[in-house]
Amino acid sequence: MQRSNMGKTILLIWLSIGLVACSNNERRAELQAYVNKIKSREIKEIEPLPEVKPYETFTYNDSNARSPFMPSTPIEVAKHNAVDNGIRPDTNRRKEPLEAFPLDSLRMMGTLEKNGKKWAIVVDTDGTVHRISKGNFVGQHDGRVDNITEEKVMITEIIPDGSGGWRERKASLALIDESDLQKKGMKK
Repeated sequence: MQRSNMGKTILLIWLSIGLVACSNNERRAELQAYVNKIKSREIKEIEPLPEVKPYETFTYNDSNARSPFMPSTPIEVAKHNAVDNGIRPDTNRRKEPLEAFPLDSLRMMGTLEKNGKKWAIVVDTDGTVHRISKGNFVGQHDGRVDNITEEKVMITEIIPDGSGGWRERKASLALIDESDLQKKGMKK
């Protein structure tokens, strides 16, 4: 019994080797045909690389003159000359959730009104829906909500003026049109 099983096993091994050898010959023939096809293509000349112009160096010899890499008036002088107009962000105020998002990433989806109080419905980048009213803060520049209409939310932001002071800037969130959302592949 054991001899016949061993004989069957040996026969099975030889048949497997034979099949692999046949499939290898077919693959080798396909590969050779592909290589011959590639070799028979017309040879095109490669364009030469463009000539590189040598870099001309420049040495700055005016060591007595102001450095071209430094501002014309030092920052300390600019801060000293800054006019204190009384505008500045309240650093002791607790931040509201929508202040974590840039203003241009927020979307106004509509408004609600009850007992004379109006709210705007705003969606952040995470898809979370927020309800804001006049006096709430939005955006990353201390933007305070001034007014809410059916079409937009008017905001006053406090931004640096570049000389160490602060200034106000008007901004708004406009109501998102449903057709605009569909064009951008967003859902309302």
